[in-house]
Formats: sequence, structure tokens, C-alpha cells
Amino acid sequence: MAIIDQHRTWKKVEERLAVESDPILRRNLETLLQHMKAEAALDMDKLMATVSENARYQNFAQGGAGPVGKAAVQKFYEDFAAGGAEKLQHDLDRLVVDKHCILTEGVMRMAWPGTTLAAMGIEVDDPDADYLYETRMAILWPFDDDGLFIGEDSYVGGDGFEGIAQRKVDPDDVILYRATESAA
Repeated sequence: MAIIDQHRTWKKVEERLAVESDPILRRNLETLLQHMKAEAALDMDKLMATVSENARYQNFAQGGAGPVGKAAVQKFYEDFAAGGAEKLQHDLDRLVVDKHCILTEGVMRMAWPGTTLAAMGIEVDDPDADYLYETRMAILWPFDDDGLFIGEDSYVGGDGFEGIAQRKVDPDDVILYRATESAA
């Protein structure tokens, strides 16, 4: 089994959509599914179509810091894509959905490029290799009245960068999603 399979990120979301009948909860799940797949495919237009003008992202591993406003969120995703860390899987254990917010929680795995880690000051033996970031992560996804994300508030259970230089990833252990797989 692959260490990272982007498809696992939205598996629970698709399972819930298959049985959910409430139209608002379905809308919220469909928005999350679009967001997850667009992020995996680096489709900026589809990704940003899920984000409100008034979005405020908060990363509580960094004291709650994060981009504020849709333009800043887009810059965040552009920088994320440029850094090459989109090879991720959030293997969800929990998915809680209500009319105003979704909670996703599980193990986050990301293949971080050695060059990006080196630029962050993390010494790696092969800058051309990817290295495994792994931690438990919970994300709150609050919605506005139009069904767009007004935030992405993340909490982590540990430092996924600790010891990352010793966790080189074999490229064969990463399965990437391609937007051509479906029209989502």
C-alpha cells in the first residue's frame, strides 16, 4: 500500500455524500470534495471557487497565523504549489458535518521536496528526494451563508517536521490524483 494516496483524502467525504440527504449538508460536502480535489490537482480556479472573499485561515500550530481575505488565501495556495508540497493525504478517521461547519480529523501525510525543506533550514541528504511529514491533524471548515469556506482552521497533534530528514519517500509510494479522473 502506498504511503501517500491522494484519493484517500476524500474517501470519507464521498462515502458520506452517498448517504446524505439534507441539501445543505450535501452542498457543504460537495464544496469540501471540490476543494480537496482541486488542491490535489493544483487547479487554482476550482480551488478558489470554494473560498469566500472574507476567508480567514488559521494554523494553530503557528499560533493561529494564516492568510486573511481571498487574495491572501490564493497567494497561500500559490506558494504551497510552488513549494511542491501538494503530494498529501489526509486519511480521515472523523468527518463531522453540520450546516455551518465541517470537521475533518485524521493522519496527515505529505511528501515534502528536499529543496523546500533545505530552504526552510532542514538539512537533508538528497535535495531531489521527497521526505515524509506526518502528524494527526484536525481541520475546521466553517461556511458562510453562500456555502463557501470562510476559514480553514487547523490543529496538529505533533511536529510532523521532527525527524523528517530520516524519512525519505520512495516515489513509487506516492499515488497522485489527476483532475482528468473525474469531472469533480
